[in-house]
Amino acid sequence: MDDNLFFKKATLLICSSLDVEVSLFRSFQFIRSVIPADAIYLNIYEPRIGALRYVAMADEDGGRKVDRIIKLPNSLIDAIESGGRMQNYTIINRPEDDPMGRIIPDRLDLLDHSFIALRLFIEQQRLGVIDLFARGLNRYNDEHARQLAQLREPFAIAMANALKHQELIELKENLISDNRYLNSQLFSQSGDQVVGADSGLAEVMEKVRQIADLNNTVLILGETGTGKEVIANAIHRLSRRRHEPFIKVNCGAIPENLIDSELFGHERGAFTGAVSQKRGRFERADKGTIFLDEIGELPPWAQVRLLRVLQTQEIERVGGSPPIKLNVRVIAATHRDLQQMVRQGQFREDLWFRINMFPIRIPPLRERTGDIPGLIGHILEKKSREFGINPVPRISGEELALAMRHSWPGNVRELENSIERSLILHRQGSLDFHILQDSPEGGTGSVPLQAPPGIITLDDALRQHITAALKASNGRISGPSGAAALLDIHPNTLRNRMQKLNIPFGRKAF
Repeated sequence: MDDNLFFKKATLLICSSLDVEVSLFRSFQFIRSVIPADAIYLNIYEPRIGALRYVAMADEDGGRKVDRIIKLPNSLIDAIESGGRMQNYTIINRPEDDPMGRIIPDRLDLLDHSFIALRLFIEQQRLGVIDLFARGLNRYNDEHARQLAQLREPFAIAMANALKHQELIELKENLISDNRYLNSQLFSQSGDQVVGADSGLAEVMEKVRQIADLNNTVLILGETGTGKEVIANAIHRLSRRRHEPFIKVNCGAIPENLIDSELFGHERGAFTGAVSQKRGRFERADKGTIFLDEIGELPPWAQVRLLRVLQTQEIERVGGSPPIKLNVRVIAATHRDLQQMVRQGQFREDLWFRINMFPIRIPPLRERTGDIPGLIGHILEKKSREFGINPVPRISGEELALAMRHSWPGNVRELENSIERSLILHRQGSLDFHILQDSPEGGTGSVPLQAPPGIITLDDALRQHITAALKASNGRISGPSGAAALLDIHPNTLRNRMQKLNIPFGRKAF
């Protein structure tokens, strides 16, 4: 076929669709009428993981997307990155005689195939490679490669546009998915109603209204179970960001080795198992609010990362990405005494000053007993709806008085659990409401559990075990002869546990 006609027809087909698998199939159907071809593949070289990522292919059955990663040996990686492997195209007629040929056909289930690898690039920037396969050995010659090479620029432009288009579609799908997730989370079990807003929590809600429309960081303080997440929800709902994401993070529930990835995201190939790019919680919260519950549980190195985000409003994904500018409001919460942690060296003083600009303290339930009747009514309605109980049971005056006298050390969470337990035990008929049936303060006469002789607390056992390892290593933490190696944990993990258990640092201590 005349070169000009071949180029014109192939280019029209290559550029006929923004779906990479569709354009690849259409062009493959035409190319095989001129050049031997049984399959065509598009791959992209991933230097961070030293591999080829195949993203699309076409054969006589049609075109389709693929996601297959083929790791390369260091010798081939060096040859590719130095430019010595391939400048424009490579013909491999006998795969067993070529280092790349021994890997690619085998991994693609195309044994006993010849192939031409055509390099695609735009303005000297490597884009990918088109691999054209034909069944059998010695199927290609220089004329075939020359004809295919005419299509380098159309393939490069079309593939770049198609891949960008696919990326935009995936981003749009991610945003839609995020929006659904966030909307469901925003009005989740933490609740959107603040019971006691006009009574026991009146002072708290006044502070919420004062700060809601601003962008300042807020620190919510209170005992476990007082409703810190409910107040964080209220701040977001009353702010200008109410229609933007609201991301909740329990800092104490994230494994230490995943904190970086969960909060700030990671790039493909950043570590073993990172097969795709991932946005972190901060990135998901862009233009909205992120709620960092139990911020006192963050290890010191994560506190440094968080401080930088608060100062610069920028994050970096794990794996060396350029800084990503964000617009995020941070609401932090804790039940711990952060000032005491600062004095003990367990919490950074500069981070404390940064988040303590506008603290809101939520009083425990024992200091606002007037809210208990309203809370009981609210929880009864919610739990009855969940359990399918109709009509909603009512609490007797005697049981309500008992609830008002109880100190509720677990606060609203304990109250909710007690009501839920009573509903489970009394699903049929009238509700005989014994809220404090199993509570020592309820007067049941139950005997507190006594530990057998020789049993110590888990913290004491950990403290003794770590101290023994430190003594054996003369106080050294890291290195092959350090305590971390003896305990088979990361040195940072050991340092964090030593701080939590108040174990002194330094060789002189041991």
